Amino acid sequence: MKAKKGFNLRSVCGEQIIVSEGRENIDFTNIISMNETSAFLWKSIQDKESFTTDELVDLLIDNYQLEDGAQLDREKVKEDVKTMLDNWIKAEIVEL
Repeated sequence: MKAKKGFNLRSVCGEQIIVSEGRENIDFTNIISMNETSAFLWKSIQDKESFTTDELVDLLIDNYQLEDGAQLDREKVKEDVKTMLDNWIKAEIVEL
């Protein structure tokens, strides 16, 4: 997969949103808001030629810990990443 060109993360009034830039991406009917975690992942993959689900899972596991210092559950993280990617695919901000 790869991030579709012309979609950039911007902070607007404290919200992280994906903004389409360029004529081919003009569609104001779908604003994509991101939480802190999905914004972190978007920044990590935006300029890459390609990425995999497992790479995103690794990024989260390597960069986030639970409050008690425990590691995140890899299978739960993978399930959440797949759900997020499904949403990104539906929003047409990533290409397969």
